[in-house]
Amino acid sequence: MTDAVVQSSSAEMQNLSGKAVTFEDVEQAAGRIRGYAVRTPLLQHPALDERAGAKVLVKPESLQRSGSFKFRGAFNCLNLIPEEERTKGVVACSSGNHAQGVAASARILGISATIVMPADAPRVKLDRTRDFGAKVVTYDRAHEDRDRIAAAICAENDATFVHPFNDPAVIAGQGTVGLEFAQQADELGQKLDDVLACTGGGGLSSGIALALAFKSPSTRFHTVEPELFDDYKRSLEAGVLLSNAARSGSICDALLSETPGEIGFSILSQLASEGLTVSDEEVLEAVAFAFRELKLVVEPGGAAALAAVLSGKLPVAGKTIGLVITGGNIDPDMLSRALSR
Repeated sequence: MTDAVVQSSSAEMQNLSGKAVTFEDVEQAAGRIRGYAVRTPLLQHPALDERAGAKVLVKPESLQRSGSFKFRGAFNCLNLIPEEERTKGVVACSSGNHAQGVAASARILGISATIVMPADAPRVKLDRTRDFGAKVVTYDRAHEDRDRIAAAICAENDATFVHPFNDPAVIAGQGTVGLEFAQQADELGQKLDDVLACTGGGGLSSGIALALAFKSPSTRFHTVEPELFDDYKRSLEAGVLLSNAARSGSICDALLSETPGEIGFSILSQLASEGLTVSDEEVLEAVAFAFRELKLVVEPGGAAALAAVLSGKLPVAGKTIGLVITGGNIDPDMLSRALSR
């Protein structure tokens, strides 16, 4: 991407229905989370390079506080809540990783948190959200509207709602993953041809794409989603927001958003390259590969980008590519299922 395109994109992004997200926001978020979030490493492994036929740099956000990248955006967002509003608490909706990120951030900042979670969320995510001190309200993913439930709780307590992806402060916080990726690649003397990230509502992906546009403008960014839940890929191709027909049906629970967030879509529609999809079987193989070869514990939704590389969804031969492992909050039964294949 040329500097002219980056400057044009930046100007357009500063007027997203009054919800601006700029590269400066990402830099400021990096300052707020410093000392709280983990600066996860950039890893390279011969087994992965050989399998891909490329140089692959992996950023394991599974090693992040609360077990996923979600802590970054949640902490940045909660940190920006005025002191007089914090006593009223925060409310969030999540299948588990945003839940834990908000709960962990709220505990650090002394804010009460209520999280609306699907009853079929992985047990480890439900339990750990409660362990962080949050109140968990469960709902039926297939028949109940989590947003309506959360709105009622917010109205009752005058609490602040923390959206999992369609919030400029959350996007800026997630963008620190891309900022660190570019900085660490530069420290290693590596130029990134492509970067892939697991994509649900698009908070992480849009933040990464924004950071890379300024720090590594020649790098192509790709969303990766589960098959049949590729609302982002289809939306980017159509140029309008599209939804998924189903709300459940993939082992990648962390990526089952109903439709892209408007703010993230406005960013990715300008900065993203081809979107990719992976099957549940390919994801399970990636979970097993990460455990056996990379010695990383990765949840299905967090392994989608790795699955795309292992299954050859993107031509990468001879290139230097990066991918984000977004989370490691996996139930023992699911890990056993991946390893027993």
